[in-house]
Amino acid sequence: MSTSDGNTVKPTSVSVGTFLEVGGRDLSLELVAGEKGLKRRIPEVTINRPGLALTGFYKSFAEHRIQVLGMAEYAYLMSLEAEERATRLRRFFERKIPCVILGRSKRPFPEMVELAEEFKTPVLRSKLITKHLINAATIIMENLSAPRSKAQGTMLEIQGIGVLIEGKPGMGKSETALALIQRGGALVSDDITALRLDSAGAVMGAAVDVTRFHMEIRGVGIVHVPSLFGVSSVRGEKRLELVVTLCKPGECELGDASLYSHGTCRFMGVEIPRVHLPVAPGRDIANVVEAAALDQKLRMLGHDAEKELDENLMALLQRGRNGSE
Repeated sequence: MSTSDGNTVKPTSVSVGTFLEVGGRDLSLELVAGEKGLKRRIPEVTINRPGLALTGFYKSFAEHRIQVLGMAEYAYLMSLEAEERATRLRRFFERKIPCVILGRSKRPFPEMVELAEEFKTPVLRSKLITKHLINAATIIMENLSAPRSKAQGTMLEIQGIGVLIEGKPGMGKSETALALIQRGGALVSDDITALRLDSAGAVMGAAVDVTRFHMEIRGVGIVHVPSLFGVSSVRGEKRLELVVTLCKPGECELGDASLYSHGTCRFMGVEIPRVHLPVAPGRDIANVVEAAALDQKLRMLGHDAEKELDENLMALLQRGRNGSE
């Protein structure tokens, strides 16, 4: 087994400002108070509804999470006298919570605005209903908090399979990718691929922002792929399911002296199938990469051609032995 693991970055927390910037549009968020606390960190991904806490019960309170006040919490606070509400909210903000989000575009209470400024705790407001707000915010937090890494190589979607093509400079990665795009493949990233580990344990690949949807072709320069081949020729993100390493004949790692070049590599602790392909003049590498992607698709469906051939040969040998006896 060979290893291609990069330097994995595991953020322990996300700032409220980053959460607001990334999720502001999708969550219809606006900042209504506590701007000085936007650098405050959000240590936990899960979203919390502080219903019991607002009644004064703080045992096992999830104070390290984003706090969402829905209709039930808002109605409860509305039912309290102003002085009692201020007392309950003060105890709430004293827990140094990361931030508060009011659902359904509810206006913050005057006491809440004052406490937000006093404790430097951002208070946000969203147009979404509570259920949709919590679901969408959780997804955004999971993406922001996911372990991340980078890999050298060009990534494409080929026949539905996410393939990372890697190799030393000059091996023809971009040219191979260009030929595959002309065959119906889609570009995910060129040269540098940003990787993240999602909540299901899958490695997802995407382009870095500055090079998204662009490719560098030796002798031609930088090209904008969707302008040349249409919007169906690019993908924003794709699960990494196969790594193809281009190498010079005699320099490929076959591993265990196997006749085949199948193996695995590791990204962020996840093993990914890997194929080494020798590059030689006149060899149609794009065609071979496409075949490798289709073979991987069959393997994922439970069909292993090598294993099937081995079983057929063993059965043939067994019949031969039985006949000779």
